[in-house]
Amino acid sequence: MSAQAWWRDAVIYQIYPRSFKDNNGDGIGDLPGVTSKLDYLAELGVDALWLSPFYRSPQADAGYDVADYRDVDPLFGTLADFDAMLEGAHARGLKIIVDLVPNHTSDEHVWFKAALNADPESPERDRYMFRTGKGEHAERPPNNWQSVFGGPAWTRVEGEDQWYLHLFDSKQPDLNWENPEVRAEFEDVLRFWLDRGVDGFRVDVAHGMIKAEGLPDFGQSQCMIEGGNVGPMWDQDGVHEIYRAWRRVLDEYDGDRMMVAEAWVQPQERLARYVRPDEMQQAFNFDYLLARWNADALKSVIDTSIMHSDSVGAVPTWVMSNHDGVRHSSRLGLSDPGRRPNGLTAHDEQPDEALGLRRARALIMLTLALPGSAYVYQGEELGLPDHTTMDAKYRQDPTFHRTNGEETGRDGCRVPLPWNASQPAFGFGGEQTWLPQPENYARYAVDAQLDQSDSTLALYRTLLAQRAEHALGRGRIVWNETGRSDVLSLTNGAITVVLNLSDRDVERPEGDVIVESIPGIGNGQVVPANSAVWLGC
Repeated sequence: MSAQAWWRDAVIYQIYPRSFKDNNGDGIGDLPGVTSKLDYLAELGVDALWLSPFYRSPQADAGYDVADYRDVDPLFGTLADFDAMLEGAHARGLKIIVDLVPNHTSDEHVWFKAALNADPESPERDRYMFRTGKGEHAERPPNNWQSVFGGPAWTRVEGEDQWYLHLFDSKQPDLNWENPEVRAEFEDVLRFWLDRGVDGFRVDVAHGMIKAEGLPDFGQSQCMIEGGNVGPMWDQDGVHEIYRAWRRVLDEYDGDRMMVAEAWVQPQERLARYVRPDEMQQAFNFDYLLARWNADALKSVIDTSIMHSDSVGAVPTWVMSNHDGVRHSSRLGLSDPGRRPNGLTAHDEQPDEALGLRRARALIMLTLALPGSAYVYQGEELGLPDHTTMDAKYRQDPTFHRTNGEETGRDGCRVPLPWNASQPAFGFGGEQTWLPQPENYARYAVDAQLDQSDSTLALYRTLLAQRAEHALGRGRIVWNETGRSDVLSLTNGAITVVLNLSDRDVERPEGDVIVESIPGIGNGQVVPANSAVWLGC
């Protein structure tokens, strides 16, 4: 690993392919659509692109149910389209990170089809987590585990005593990572994409692949609870052996190839184990994503994240939104700002859209001033809110359907991007989109922001340029005393950040204004309510 490895301070832009840009007019985003917007992404100022799954899949969980890890689903294009996108990204200095889904496959994967047609004690079944049910007639599941998406985590094989485990949807059977054949297969998958030239992997459910011996019952009623590592299905020590083996594969290649763990693990000491020197390079910092609009909470998570990353020679990451939760511009507009509901409907509290955007613009100024690597979710640079009033008939998230609507699910944050305010589907492509866009997306469209010096897009471009110019991602922070419990101030190199989390203006320290989250509304002596400023030291 190079001491100057690109990922140590990279700003990585998450692309949810089906909602980024549609090139063929079918209402679903695709890889040629990504290629068509590479100039936009390069001009934004990010360093790398992370693409959510585009592999062959029946799309039961928007591609996180993979049927073939070595091919592109026709919905998104072809392998040639992927190669063209990769080449175009590299030509513009952008790295490419692809999503790897190792905890489970699709039930339409060739392995699982073979398993269903094989005997209970066969090698084919041993690739997955098949167990005999409880009860005189095996009528009860092997244990009491619940699916993350709602309902039991087991499905019975028709006409048999055996059941198979699926921590997610029933169409996503869990693999048996104690099986050497499974481990060898995924090392080969890594090499397939590394040989094509990808720069890294985002590892889905990185804390879930190894289960406790004997699959014991668990006292909680839900498998996935906040914290993520509670229970015999999460954060077992055996996962680290897998990642050490994967790291050896990556180290065979030049270019500082990397991995980032999606590991819902607390406390930070446990998360740091995933980024030890011989394992992954990064892990998503969900503590930061979950932090409320509160000075003490933000300062605490920043300090602990930096401390525990430093303890293993890693770098912290900072993420505010992704494809699995309500966008932060909407969360910050709730009466309890920053609360993370499982989706929003027209029957829920509706966020204050203007206030949420104002706070989101302020929070990105804190985030991009921090050392380490930052992640930006597509549309965040436009200030996009969630679709908070989507009709139930449009919802596709398996969480919504498996819970009979009790859990709203993630569709609201996955709505296709608006590119042109005056075109059908706001320029996304085609006449209709796979999820409906709300009318308010017109004012967030890219073309409506490009020439506006005070737009959210302009703010992101300015901040990303200043972050790069001042090497903030490789800096160190020093906290400044503010005398207030609702104001944060830190200095990183030549930049001082003041974040006012209160509803009142506060006095601004001395220094030249570099960037303001709300340009021109201060009188030169204050940091306005719910805003932030970068000052030159």
